[in-house]
Amino acid sequence: MAARDIVITGIGVVTPIGIGREAFWSALLAGRSGVGPITSFDPRGLQVRIAGEVHDFDPKQYVKPRKSLKVMSRDSQFAVTAADLAWDDAGLAAGTLDPERIGAVLGAERIRNEFSDIEAAYRACGVEGRFEPGLWPTRGAPEGYPLMLLKNLPNMLGSFISILKDARGPNNTICQAEAGSLLAIGEAAACLQRGAADAMIAGGATSRMHPIDWVRAELMDELSHEVDNPTSASRPFDARRSGQVRGEGGALFVLETREHAAARGARILGHVLSWASSAAIPAGSAAALPAAIERTILAALKSARLDSSQLAFVSAHGLSTRKHDAIEALALRAAIGARPVVAFKSYFGNLLAAGGAVELAAAILAINEGLLPPTLNYEVPDPSCPIEVVHGEPLRHGGAAALALNFTAAGQVAAVVVAPAQS
Repeated sequence: MAARDIVITGIGVVTPIGIGREAFWSALLAGRSGVGPITSFDPRGLQVRIAGEVHDFDPKQYVKPRKSLKVMSRDSQFAVTAADLAWDDAGLAAGTLDPERIGAVLGAERIRNEFSDIEAAYRACGVEGRFEPGLWPTRGAPEGYPLMLLKNLPNMLGSFISILKDARGPNNTICQAEAGSLLAIGEAAACLQRGAADAMIAGGATSRMHPIDWVRAELMDELSHEVDNPTSASRPFDARRSGQVRGEGGALFVLETREHAAARGARILGHVLSWASSAAIPAGSAAALPAAIERTILAALKSARLDSSQLAFVSAHGLSTRKHDAIEALALRAAIGARPVVAFKSYFGNLLAAGGAVELAAAILAINEGLLPPTLNYEVPDPSCPIEVVHGEPLRHGGAAALALNFTAAGQVAAVVVAPAQS
């Protein structure tokens, strides 16, 4: 069976710099950062009090019926909103597609309990000011919210989308941190290629704006402490970079086979040429990560039947940490030479499971417009990062494709190659 061409017909984004692809693209061209002081909870007592938060977000505009919000985490709200925006962008309407031939694959994260949902249950297990786990079955669990798990299971993002869009085809959730949403897009495209569906909703969403997550991040991750100047805190590949910035958001795409899109007269926004993944072995090995990144890039290019000279640019992971930016830069140099590189995390920080999809949305818009937004805050080149970072002003380009890259601290790497609509 001949391979099916996979096209993008809808893009939906919920980000710290804009909701909807028009607002998102305008913010990128304007060089507007979405990083600022944390407002979703009281950050006093934390060392890091900045993040890329989504403001002016009203899920009631997108989640219908509204009663569903009672069992939706903020992660799910982002996912459903992005799916709704992508659905409308694709020109789809209820009942126009065979529900058995529509699926959903999402990258997602662990979702924390809201304190308001678990307070009564935990207090019921308190004895003289201490939590007694042995009391949970008899005292704690009966006090819990009966539908609490619907908020906390990562697979609920895809479940809500499948229910609200009546998508009864392939459905899966990938929990691979920053690599999750690119892996989800690759799996969705594979579902289409093997004929398991005609249309797929794919991408990722997450919101780790929870005090417990922030305490863990301060202990485990290399976060930037530039709290007095939040908009310049994320400095991918810059010599003065001081750590990553965390954020929240989501991006979903409607993917279809070219034949299916043409049959319904859909507008094509881009083409998914290839996808690839690899892993550093042993997991978490800094020594093995450069080879895994290079291997993934080369595999994606080979599958797309491209060489590096045909790339307009690479959307890099660009975490803004000392170690990982240097590792990535050396791998990029080895794999693609002196091609232009942009790091979209400079605008909104590390969106974790949502990051790959949001950054891919930026790459698709940039490849179509022939204009690449610059990396923010890149001012002092670092000899340990010998790559061509686009900075200062947007770059006009005319390449045939763009490659989006993401990886995790554990060494999972994912890449997706896309081409403009007219290709």
